[in-house]
Amino acid sequence: MKLYYTPGACSQAPHIVIHELGLPYEAVKVDLGKHTLPDGSDYRAINPKGYVPTLELDDGTRITEANVILQYLAEQKPGRIAAQFGSMERWKLMEWLAFIATEVHKGFGPLWNPKTPPDVRERTVQALGNRFGYLAQTLEKQPFLMGNEFSIADAYLFVILNWSGQHKVDLSPWPALQQFQARVAARPAVQAALKAEGLGK
Repeated sequence: MKLYYTPGACSQAPHIVIHELGLPYEAVKVDLGKHTLPDGSDYRAINPKGYVPTLELDDGTRITEANVILQYLAEQKPGRIAAQFGSMERWKLMEWLAFIATEVHKGFGPLWNPKTPPDVRERTVQALGNRFGYLAQTLEKQPFLMGNEFSIADAYLFVILNWSGQHKVDLSPWPALQQFQARVAARPAVQAALKAEGLGK
């Protein structure tokens, strides 16, 4: 399979999970500014939405949306990094994935636009702070979102929280989030994914 990714984008979450599970894959870097592939062709021919990630299976089938790709990857080795389908644990995991996607991931949206007015930026950071507070309530009590075991939701949250540094959003009011970031960053699979994207040490 092929993972179409951009370094540091939300596509990094499936990149981490691929390494966590030891799945064979080919990484294809996408220039999101130009919407081009390494050979200069138009990425939108692969994914008309124009953003990453896209996962292309060996039969040519393509899957998009980070939280869906994460679940597909998890099912390649059931029970390793996501609870079984049909269990209450899986519904809770999907709840976290939805929250991260709609409230945290999309919550950063205005910060990517250099033309965002200061007052809009301030309101955006304040809204993110409310989400961070909610996440911290869980991560103050346990090392990962689902408890003691790392899951696909943690990979997703780790990548999105990393954007805080890029956008100068201070996480210090939520030490549990900073500790979570350090805990996840120390995982060998995370280091391998960062290195594969040219972001590791």
